[in-house]
Amino acid sequence: MIYGPQKHRRRSIRLPGYDYSLPGAYFVTACIRKGEPLLGKITNGVMAMNPFGQVVRQTWDQLPNHYGHIRLDCFAVMPNHVPGIIFVVDTNTGGAGLKPVPTDKATDRHAISEIIRGFKTFSARRRNQLRRTPDQSVWQRNYFEHVVRDESARNRIREYILRNPSNWARDRENPYRQGRDDFDQWLAQQGKGGFETRPYGNCGPCRK
Repeated sequence: MIYGPQKHRRRSIRLPGYDYSLPGAYFVTACIRKGEPLLGKITNGVMAMNPFGQVVRQTWDQLPNHYGHIRLDCFAVMPNHVPGIIFVVDTNTGGAGLKPVPTDKATDRHAISEIIRGFKTFSARRRNQLRRTPDQSVWQRNYFEHVVRDESARNRIREYILRNPSNWARDRENPYRQGRDDFDQWLAQQGKGGFETRPYGNCGPCRK
């Protein structure tokens, strides 16, 4: 199945005027430029990361070292994109059953957009250092973000992330996907009831 950017575009679910530095859980997805499979290969439902995929995994794991007010949840490295959940933590209470951020780390509060920008910058820089290709573009501009409403929604998103490799044949970022994943329909429904839906830009193969 040939990838159609308009047909397969996922839409970002955003609250108008919402402050994305507020405590809460956020589902994010960043995609490789032009949907190239730069992070590894999936065989029989198992993802085998290449060195750049490993760099991306390490960069994700190290994000709390740079942004002391976040905690990381589920995450997956796919051939051409990475989905994950980030908690922005209340620096006083911790929020959502999480431990509060130590005072010495609770400095500047960064919005999700700044955190993802840092993630893409750090990982691309390390990749280009390994390949000796300075300033080469790696990630698509922009990314997808969605405010996770409650524990039920978070568990649904976790399930999607964990089974992403085994479900690659139906993944919307697979340029040759066959069939549809009901997760996308479910996610689109989350845009109802006060949430605004907008295109999130360039997360998908061949989208410029």
